[in-house]
Amino acid sequence: MTLIEEAKRGRVPGEIEAVARREGIEPEKLAGLVAAGRVVIPRNIRRHGLVPTGVGEMLSTKVNVNVGTSQNLDDPKGEVEKALAAVAAGADAVMDLSTGGDLDAVRRMILDAVKVPVGSVPIYNAAVKKDLTSQGMFNALEKHAKDGVDFVTVHVGVNKNSLERLLLDPRVMGVVSRGGSLTMKYISETGEDHPYYKEYDYLLEIAKEHDLTLSLGDGLRPGCIEDASDRAKYMEFIMLGELVKRARAAGVQAMVEGPGHVPADEIETSVRAMKHLTDGAPLYLLGPLVTDIAPGYDHITAAMGGVIAGMAGADFLCATTPSEHLDLPTIDDVIEGTYVTRIAAHAADLTRPGVRVRARAQDLQMARARAELDWNGQFDAAINPVRAKQIRHRRGVETDTCTMCSELCAIRLAREAMEKGIGRQ
Repeated sequence: MTLIEEAKRGRVPGEIEAVARREGIEPEKLAGLVAAGRVVIPRNIRRHGLVPTGVGEMLSTKVNVNVGTSQNLDDPKGEVEKALAAVAAGADAVMDLSTGGDLDAVRRMILDAVKVPVGSVPIYNAAVKKDLTSQGMFNALEKHAKDGVDFVTVHVGVNKNSLERLLLDPRVMGVVSRGGSLTMKYISETGEDHPYYKEYDYLLEIAKEHDLTLSLGDGLRPGCIEDASDRAKYMEFIMLGELVKRARAAGVQAMVEGPGHVPADEIETSVRAMKHLTDGAPLYLLGPLVTDIAPGYDHITAAMGGVIAGMAGADFLCATTPSEHLDLPTIDDVIEGTYVTRIAAHAADLTRPGVRVRARAQDLQMARARAELDWNGQFDAAINPVRAKQIRHRRGVETDTCTMCSELCAIRLAREAMEKGIGRQ
């Protein structure tokens, strides 16, 4: 029996209890959210030693980090090191997006190395193995499921129907999703509809057998600000909403992926529309990036959009690194992207119902340590204590204040004035 089926029967499995303890929510309430499909807990029944992680309503905003080989840079051990570094930096999940070398071996290495949920994109396997056929796509899906992957991206919203909208409203960047473009290639070459969409019931059977969470991919996400919020994107949302409903009815957990590149003033509308059309399904976003002109700083532009999206209801942020649009990220890029995205997730949590009390307690801990000029306390409260300590001590000056203010420290001067009494001689 799958997790969502158990929750629908009023049971509280161990995974739900574990997540409830971590999140500070009543187990029965969390079970109700899982039963309704508003929270997912990705976990393949074949994975062992997995740390259960909840994504969705009333829970803290989670962070995913992408790793994986490319056809130009194939270093499996290096990608495993990136996955471990991401988890050490606080990533809640890892996705293997490998397209170079022995994809099956890389995936198994990552699954063995980390204890957080691991996701993948099966259509990449079919493409790399030159088997972009209906059977090839389903073979890849089953292979990933049997290996123990916890959630998979399937671009079921990219089909003949949604592509018609794309033809009616041409874009500057067209389709920037690799999975979406591969699906288009299949449709154009065969004349057949997308197998995962056409045979969605079969896909659900495979997912249910392994209790595999579906991440319904945004294959038509906008790849630039000019293309944001067009007909094709919203057509895909409508279809994904229908497919979420069918997944829930079949006893399969499902979340929905979103864009992409979106100007800041359109993010809230986009997120709320996705949430409405998918009946509150957990929403997994890349960014959104709020501008196109910052290569080398896209981890920042994505974090800016992530805060706005999280405030509007997004539940899962995919980390963007400084290398986005430029190169396969280094391990340092991955670490930087993870921390910046965690900051965005926490900033959103300061506003989210059910989470903000705990999130604000963390900020209060930092504020009190700063008020006392308690540097160890500040390091303990910092999202990245190592970096904070490095910056604090890099000039070799030891003082109870920061080296910017020194003797003119506002906190210390004000405290001394208050102790003496304002206006007393």
